[in-house]
Parts: sequence; structure tokens; C-alpha cells
Amino acid sequence: MEAVKIPVCTSCGKEITPREHATHFICPNCGEEIIWRCESCRVLGATYKCPKCGWEGP
Repeated sequence: MEAVKIPVCTSCGKEITPREHATHFICPNCGEEIIWRCESCRVLGATYKCPKCGWEGP
């Protein structure tokens, strides 16, 4: 049996809860890494950086 990995916000590092209005998407630059955004960082427009290629958004 595998342990469930809880997603972490790419911007702030906070664990994302199941009921939170978070989002995730594939990095638009490298297409290999999943970017997670918590509700707070989405609302604030916080910068995020792809851990694989270093691309920054929003």
C-alpha cells in the first residue's frame, strides 16, 4: 500500500487541503512538472517558480 502524497503550494510551501480552492497545472515552459497553487497565493497573485526548469509566473 502506498502512502498518499499531500500536494504543497509551489509559491508558499503550504500543504493543500482537499476542500481548498487550489489549482494545479503542468509547467507551461517545460511541460514536465506540476505547479500547485493554494487559494491564498492565487488570490494574492504570488510568484511561483517551476522546480524543474526555473520558469517563473504568473
